Amino acid sequence: MLAAASIHRPMPIDPETLDPDPIRQLSAWLADATAAGLALPNAFALATADGDGAPSVRFVLLRELDAGGLRYYTNRGSRKGRDVAVNPWASAAFWWPSLDRQARVAGPVRQLPDDASAAYWATRPRGSQLSAAASSQGREIGSRAELQALVDELDTRFPGEIPLPGTWGGYVLIPHLVEFWESRPDRLHDRVEYRRGGDGTWSRRRLQP
Repeated sequence: MLAAASIHRPMPIDPETLDPDPIRQLSAWLADATAAGLALPNAFALATADGDGAPSVRFVLLRELDAGGLRYYTNRGSRKGRDVAVNPWASAAFWWPSLDRQARVAGPVRQLPDDASAAYWATRPRGSQLSAAASSQGREIGSRAELQALVDELDTRFPGEIPLPGTWGGYVLIPHLVEFWESRPDRLHDRVEYRRGGDGTWSRRRLQP
């Protein structure tokens, strides 16, 4: 893990200084990143793997965090959508450079019901809806002009409400493991890991850097 030049030196952390609930702790760190004025504090790297175990990673935006997990939305035909359809496990990593902090989450991924996806779709700006509906994410296209033509065609066809595409929707990453990391001098970093037990309760422990 690489620590960038910092404008902030955090206080040391250990299992007893963090919230017993890692979801509440992650919410607190997200709030800190937002208050610090970081660009896209809710962006995280989402790592998935296909049925053969070949990994891929990309950044997505966290749209909701609650006791159920991390919610994000995407094209279900994209590489990440196809991956979790056959290998429904993923890992997420948040990185807030000016706070010298990182958080990791790992666990199973479940598709959100259509009504949840439709509710979020309705909150998106029209331009974002058009882009999502027009794009077969990750598929080859001949030119940007072709892509713009697809958007223009949809814009003309649906002057009012743009229907939720059947290829687009939400997912929830259900945390089974959460780790909080803070940079410390001489790379003697602080790491605290939470693991969810079979009964749903969380245990905490310090990890070596």
